[in-house]
Amino acid sequence: MTMATVIRRQLLDLSVEEHTLTVPLVWDDPADARTIDVFAAVVSREGGESLPYLVFLQGGPGHEAPRPFHSPTAPAWLDQALAHYRVVLLDQRGTGRSTPVGDEDLTRGADAVAEHLTHLRADAIVRDCEALRAHLGADRWSVLGQSFGGFTTLAYLSTHASSLQDVFVTGGLSAIGRRPDDVYALCYDKMRTASERYYRRFPEHREAMRRLVDLADDGKIVLPDGEVVSRSRLRSVGSALGTDDGWQTVWSLLERDPSSNAFRYDLLHAMPFDGRNPLYFAFHESSYADGHATRWSAERTEPDDFRDDPTLFTGEHIRREWTETVPAFRPWRDVTLALAEFAWPRIYDADAIAASEATGAAAVYVDDVYVPVDFSLETARLLPGVKLWVTSEHEHNGLRTGPVLSRLIDLAHGRRVR
Repeated sequence: MTMATVIRRQLLDLSVEEHTLTVPLVWDDPADARTIDVFAAVVSREGGESLPYLVFLQGGPGHEAPRPFHSPTAPAWLDQALAHYRVVLLDQRGTGRSTPVGDEDLTRGADAVAEHLTHLRADAIVRDCEALRAHLGADRWSVLGQSFGGFTTLAYLSTHASSLQDVFVTGGLSAIGRRPDDVYALCYDKMRTASERYYRRFPEHREAMRRLVDLADDGKIVLPDGEVVSRSRLRSVGSALGTDDGWQTVWSLLERDPSSNAFRYDLLHAMPFDGRNPLYFAFHESSYADGHATRWSAERTEPDDFRDDPTLFTGEHIRREWTETVPAFRPWRDVTLALAEFAWPRIYDADAIAASEATGAAAVYVDDVYVPVDFSLETARLLPGVKLWVTSEHEHNGLRTGPVLSRLIDLAHGRRVR
């Protein structure tokens, strides 16, 4: 590993150090000389330059960390963190400024790209974190894992728990020892509940959704990028129901004239998977693969009532047909098909997690449609030192919409009782 650059910037009362490290693409294989860059921004407030480090692990997979800004502070939780920590915003390998993977890589061929993507999982992200921690000279640091970042935190506890001071997890206590089919089947149950809750609130929208499905089946919803929207893509707008204010996105769509520009552009941006972050589509299901091939798990586990009732919304349930119907995903077809058959290795060690003596706090959302509460509570039993806040006050994105992090920090440090 070699250091590439360190750049210091000032954003009003925020100091930002930008670090770029060169690390192996394949850890623990000295014979493989391939390298990638890993980028992180270290943010501190005025007077906080000596505070301990908190590394943020972003959701996804396949998304970079948010960029720090001020007036107003972004991300929304940053001020809460900076009161206690210097914050390390890591662009996980393959994203952002960490040697991103994009359409231009497809010139290398589908097999080469698929093989490359097998080295971008949470276990490799943990090794990148360890390299960055050593580079910063920190004996230990704390971690904040949102969604997939929480999955990565569990991988961290599986292999390098001694490097972690406190762990904070928001909507990211992944199922351990479960098959992807178990997770996606339960996610359908959560989406069924979310769908019915929405239609109880706006009953007239069920018929509006049915009319849109008919239009989609007739090939009459065409997006500005040329996509002829299928019913499965249309239904995926239900993913927004997994966020605190996402019902507004769905409501706005179902109120619009489907022939209008406003509808077509809003629908384009409302669907959860798009071409900006192709990794999110190409290997999303791998995030639930703890020693399994996924083989289009979400598609295979679709319940009969979802097949019979197209007004039921779906969430992060990807479909094989999108490799043919979505222009941005067509170039990724062979890569995605190959990854669906790849036998992903085990990534969690339940015994090591249980023996980690981890401390901290975790927010578990009762109505989470992405990371079901049932399996989250199952995993939490391995972490008796991590205090739980089980709540229906927020949905999956609660970290970005409320004082969730402050509550978890207070909970972990004994300043708040459950």
